[in-house]
Amino acid sequence: MDNIYLLMLIAITVLAVADIVVGVSNDAINFLNSAIGSKAISLRTIMIVASLGIFIGAVFSSGMMEVARKGIFVPAMFNFEEIMYIFMAVMITDILLLDFFNTLGLPTSTTVSIVFNLLGAAVVMSLIKISASDSQTFANLGDYINTKKALEIIRGIIMSVFIAFTVGAIVQWISRLVFTFHYEKKIKNFGAIFGGISLAAITYFIFLKGLKGTPYYKDLKGLLDGNEFLIILASLIFWTLFSFGFQKVFKKTILLVVIAVGTFGLALAFSGNDLVNFIGVPMAAYHSYEAWTASGIDASLFSMEVLDKKVPAEPLLLFIAGGIMVLTLWFSKKAKTVAETEISLSRQGETHEKFEPNILSRSVVKASTWISDLFSNIMPVSTQEKIGKSFEKPDTIALTKDQSVNAPAFDMIRASVNLMVAGVLIAIATSMKLPLSTTYVTFMVAMGTSFADRAWGRESAVYRVAGVLNVIGGWFGTAIGAFIAAGTVVFLIKWNPSVMTPILLLLTIILLVRNYLSHKKGSKKVIDEDSLTQAESSSIQGVIHESANNIANVVKRGNKIYSSAINGLAKQDLILLKKNKKNIVKLSNEIDELRDNIFYFIKNLDESSLGASNFYINILGYLQDMTQSLEYVSKVSHKHVNNNHKKLKFNQIKELKQIDQDLESLFNRTKKAFDSRSFEQIGAILNNKKDVFDLVTEKIQRQVERTRTEESSPKNTTLYFSLLLETKDLLTATMNLLQEYHNAHDASVEPATIPTDEEE
Repeated sequence: MDNIYLLMLIAITVLAVADIVVGVSNDAINFLNSAIGSKAISLRTIMIVASLGIFIGAVFSSGMMEVARKGIFVPAMFNFEEIMYIFMAVMITDILLLDFFNTLGLPTSTTVSIVFNLLGAAVVMSLIKISASDSQTFANLGDYINTKKALEIIRGIIMSVFIAFTVGAIVQWISRLVFTFHYEKKIKNFGAIFGGISLAAITYFIFLKGLKGTPYYKDLKGLLDGNEFLIILASLIFWTLFSFGFQKVFKKTILLVVIAVGTFGLALAFSGNDLVNFIGVPMAAYHSYEAWTASGIDASLFSMEVLDKKVPAEPLLLFIAGGIMVLTLWFSKKAKTVAETEISLSRQGETHEKFEPNILSRSVVKASTWISDLFSNIMPVSTQEKIGKSFEKPDTIALTKDQSVNAPAFDMIRASVNLMVAGVLIAIATSMKLPLSTTYVTFMVAMGTSFADRAWGRESAVYRVAGVLNVIGGWFGTAIGAFIAAGTVVFLIKWNPSVMTPILLLLTIILLVRNYLSHKKGSKKVIDEDSLTQAESSSIQGVIHESANNIANVVKRGNKIYSSAINGLAKQDLILLKKNKKNIVKLSNEIDELRDNIFYFIKNLDESSLGASNFYINILGYLQDMTQSLEYVSKVSHKHVNNNHKKLKFNQIKELKQIDQDLESLFNRTKKAFDSRSFEQIGAILNNKKDVFDLVTEKIQRQVERTRTEESSPKNTTLYFSLLLETKDLLTATMNLLQEYHNAHDASVEPATIPTDEEE
């Protein structure tokens, strides 16, 4: 039985390595997003700077390790056996929870995760001990848990959300008021002052304040204590002169230096504050095991009072952990997925919104609009106009949502403020040995600066606010999930450690591998050959040819969707019908994306080619009509079978199959015409449209006769009429589209085919 603790220690160490990987994958957004979002510096440079910050920050983290040892629970109240069970449960649940959020692409807090894991495991273990005691009751739980410190940590985490958002918004608003969006000219005049203040703040708070969390502070304490004002003044003068010299010599904006130094400092602050989240528990487990083996006392009797004592830092372990963090930063693909969420929510322009609006986000936006209107009525118009000029955005080419993804998400002013404010707040918390959530701070600072920069306009506010609320909701989910999961796992381990520990470790490995494979598969952006593409041509002839591919693909996919609906009904195949519903939803979403980009398409047209816009809008309208009919056919077919209604009669299936065959022939001819660009064939297809319409009308009449004489199922009658009428609408939309193409093509080639008088 003694060997189980050594095996647990080895397992905790291995889990710590995996925990660093999943933790950094989530927390990389904290120090990379501002630099990546502004695209001010190359990605390679950003990664090098951040890597250096992480390495150096590893040294700063030693003072934070006490949180895992005695910040949440009272060590003296537990024996070695119980402590190892707690640490084992914490590491298993922590790694699974963080990996789950990484797979979803949502930023969560490693600090909240570790704190509530420790709290949940410690509370359940305490309750187990209390239930086994005759003299203790639930009221004694406070003897086991470090309530004061735990509440202080939780309060600091919650407060950080509001403080970070507010400070970020205020600093960004003032910065934008001074520099405006046309900051290039003003940065030449005032850039040295802005750079001096920013770099001095980063230097003082991150490097000097951060030293208070390390054992190295005592060597510098005599030099630093009482001289703070002189240090800040000297730093401000030095960095202001440096900023002035940099701009004069290199002819580049000092904002580049601010972003680089800010990224370095924030990476350093992150490492200093968050490394405890990954290796604090393993180090505490190692020290516990070391003390127990030296004592010779039974594991169930050896008190863990030893964890109350201050233990010297393990520099080698800190640097190994730092090295793993750096490697993860370079090679983790999940880090990029999580980063996309924050960048998309803070992007200045339009983009593909990742979140759908909800009732809460709509309410928040409406309330904010009402408050804004109230201030507008109170504030003098002249003041509003003056402030408004500072927030006027430069005229740029209208970018589509796809193009905006590759453009800078925001400018260098906002990136600098993000880094400066977040770094300062985190460094202050680190100096107080308070495990502030770096994710909460950096995310809420980014949201605050976005809000102040008016990035959340009327077009995007409900989506962005919904995204922020989703992320914050995930944070609360992290806390609740961590508490419950860690408590459950420690209960299982305590129940039968020799059996449950291997089972839980195996389950952890299986879940990690499954999530990795799932994310790898999902992150591969496979472009389907039948996917729809945006029209980019500025002439009607160009749009005709570009849209031909889309029409051929819609017709091909529509033909398959319609046939699958009929086959699914005939065979009562619920799996086929369910898959069919997903296919039509995918097609409908692609057409909606095309319609969403009409604004950018028209904006970028030449004056001489405005006629192309009418054609393109009409084509998209007919494509949408087609998909709506297909969506209805697919939906009612699935609903009928899913509700276990009577099968359609043989004659009804036979008639639907006949219609499906005629439709397939029509769609195949249409696809062939558009694939080969033989637009003259469209006329022949249009000439035969009466035959297909007459067939559908005939089937409707037959069903009317059956209903009066032999039909006994109201559900079947309703379904059959719905399918036939929707098929008629599908044919109408298809023929309208073909007619539009036929007319536009004839008009576009007419000038080229009729000779002029001079040629004659």
